Amino acid sequence: MTFQAEAARFSPTRMLFCAGHGISFLAESVCSWRVVSPANFYWLNRLGGVSTIAAELLINEEIRDREVRVIGADGAQLGIMPTRRALELAEEAELDLVKIVPTAVPPVCKLMDYDKHRFEQAKREREMRKNQKERIVSLKEVQLSVTIEENDVAVKAKNAVKFLEGGDKVKVSIRFRGRQIAHSDIGMKVMQEFAERVKDVCTVERRPMIEGRNMIMILAPKAEKASKADKAAKAAKEAQQA
Repeated sequence: MTFQAEAARFSPTRMLFCAGHGISFLAESVCSWRVVSPANFYWLNRLGGVSTIAAELLINEEIRDREVRVIGADGAQLGIMPTRRALELAEEAELDLVKIVPTAVPPVCKLMDYDKHRFEQAKREREMRKNQKERIVSLKEVQLSVTIEENDVAVKAKNAVKFLEGGDKVKVSIRFRGRQIAHSDIGMKVMQEFAERVKDVCTVERRPMIEGRNMIMILAPKAEKASKADKAAKAAKEAQQA
């Protein structure tokens, strides 16, 4: 049988390509793994249209072990038994027998609704990806100067507060021009006063430091719990004043 014909016998969802090691694996329904050369993976990709797909867990009649250790749907240990008996228990409970630890001796299987399990797992993965995306913190920048006016400082501080409350970090920078570098103490004072203005919503992650002709300070949002407490205290104070 040619490789192309043999590969056509398997579902694309049973294929896993390990690009980092230059090899691919083809899983049969009985979960016996075959090593396939990178050249032959070309045919797998053409025939199955696959990229990187993880192998699924083996369930029910796909499990060919003589005996297995069974866990009930409620987590109870049902002990070691012949696979045929485990399948009977699954059928009586109208559940699936799923091999969850194939490397154990004997393999560990659990009674569960496999379709429901896959749905909930996919849902958790989507939520994890969503949370990871929401946790992405960007670095915004606010530029000051040693001769900045009060009104400009107020505007810059307002922008910084907006960034910080949105969960972003803020890079505060001062560019020294000409002989201004000789008066870096003035820049330091501007930085400290700016940090004081926004201290309710941030912490100084990196104190002002001179890099070339620039002075840079990094502000980070306060911890979520602290910010909520501050907001509650502020709301209570405003209610009392009203």
